[in-house]
Amino acid sequence: MSRRVSPRAYALAAFLVLVLCVVVTSGDAGSKVANPLITRDGSGELSTFDKNGGIDISNPFFQNLGSNGRTCNSCHVSSEAWTVTPAGIQARFQSSHGTDPIFRPVDGANCPSAPVSTEAERASSYRLLLSKGLIRISLPVPANAEFTIVDIDDPYNCAETTTTTPAFYRRPLPSTNLGFLSTVMWDGRESGGGKSMEASLASQAIDATTGHAEAATPPTQQQVQQIIAFEKGIFTAQSSDTLAGTLNARNATGGPISLSKQDFFLGINDPLGGNPTGAAFDPLTFTTFNAWQNLTGSDNANRARRAIARGQALFNTLPIPITGVAGLNDTLNMPVINGFCTTCHDTPNAGNHSVSLAIDIGVTDSAPQRPLDVTGLPIYTVVCNATSQLYRVTDIGRAMVTGHCADIGKTKGPVLRALSARAPYFHNGSAATLDEAVEFYNQRFSLNLTQQQKSDLVAFLKSL
Repeated sequence: MSRRVSPRAYALAAFLVLVLCVVVTSGDAGSKVANPLITRDGSGELSTFDKNGGIDISNPFFQNLGSNGRTCNSCHVSSEAWTVTPAGIQARFQSSHGTDPIFRPVDGANCPSAPVSTEAERASSYRLLLSKGLIRISLPVPANAEFTIVDIDDPYNCAETTTTTPAFYRRPLPSTNLGFLSTVMWDGRESGGGKSMEASLASQAIDATTGHAEAATPPTQQQVQQIIAFEKGIFTAQSSDTLAGTLNARNATGGPISLSKQDFFLGINDPLGGNPTGAAFDPLTFTTFNAWQNLTGSDNANRARRAIARGQALFNTLPIPITGVAGLNDTLNMPVINGFCTTCHDTPNAGNHSVSLAIDIGVTDSAPQRPLDVTGLPIYTVVCNATSQLYRVTDIGRAMVTGHCADIGKTKGPVLRALSARAPYFHNGSAATLDEAVEFYNQRFSLNLTQQQKSDLVAFLKSL
């Protein structure tokens, strides 16, 4: 018979993991973790730099503001690039026998009414969270919807998943590098309508507290502002690579401190010509490893650095015939757009969309391009009322916000920093590794990449 451990003990254990081998200082602002905070990941070291002088663990971000024991930190863990990963979640399941605060039926389970009384039941009911780090998001079909859900193939037969309140399973987005955001949430539901980014982040903090943390009352305005200030103050990036070494060596600008100095404004490098300064789009979005392009030396570190630089050059300049991407080809009325990776990932040295851009590259399809795996996700058959056009998707995406058929399956892209620490990839965790993500694009856009090119692209992405 397992011994019960209190939620306070689990919180203390999480705190000890957070501050292990780092210095904690106390002052007027509360307790702060040494700046930058460095943790290990599969490719080397991940680093978070706080522009406010150090991670203040007395911030409401780390406090239980709800009724189920969760904090923002429950689903946004520093060592996992301020999101969560299956490996981290599985470790928490094993240590708590599935009672850690992240394991709550409201959205952690495949179905909120799934049985969770025993450890075996919890292992089954939290399967998507454990295997892919997915949280259940249930939204009502908009009153003005131009579409109707006519069928649901739900592997969980969840009574709460209906044609009027479908459920989707999505990865928690990182709560770091938020200064580069042009859209909040995968479907942008916290953005738009004339709201400022500050107001959008406030809505997200309130909705997360009353929803995911099941708070009876929303956080105070002061608490919300403290959470936003914390999130906007932290920058996270890979700081060292197992082979290449420190990522700001030899005049490179890897790591979070350089990232924190990167200029950004909406439209800063808009490929559609929306830069408010009038500047033209520059496909050379990443310059982080320019200094490594002409390195010499046959040692392992310099070979690895050259591979990273080659991957950056490919990301910036590899010609991609963009076809069939809803939100781009149809919007521009161009069957083929001769673009690059940076046509979408255009924010300088961050790789986000510099403008609000919801697109459908096929990740939400019920049978996406290999090697993506959407096993275990419900499939929705959706019909457009005016045209009778059918869609079979695992996520209705942006259309659940706008009600427009044209937005079915559209999601935004995330900021491309700290990738190595936060697998799996895409909104639904359908790519287990960066190798799989690169291979998806290789097949989706018929790139015919060589093995060397794939390896170089992965080396670059891991270094971000």
